[in-house]
Amino acid sequence: MTTTTTPDTLDRLKAAFSAALELPADADHAALAYRETPTWDSVAHMQLVVAIENAFDVMLETEDVLALSSFTESMVILRKHGVLV
Repeated sequence: MTTTTTPDTLDRLKAAFSAALELPADADHAALAYRETPTWDSVAHMQLVVAIENAFDVMLETEDVLALSSFTESMVILRKHGVLV
């Protein structure tokens, strides 16, 4: 598990969101929110969970999956798992 911020931590998180939600290159990640982002539906949500878990070698708990409601919240969840974003 990662315990310190690396130069690419934020980029890896953005890449996970971009891949799972099929975002354009110029997407405003800070504005991403579940059900407010057109491509972020329930299927994409589970793809996002897998992308985050793979990118950071963490296992999100059920409460994390349910709480994952925005890009900002994903950073809070990762911090809980020792990943500083």
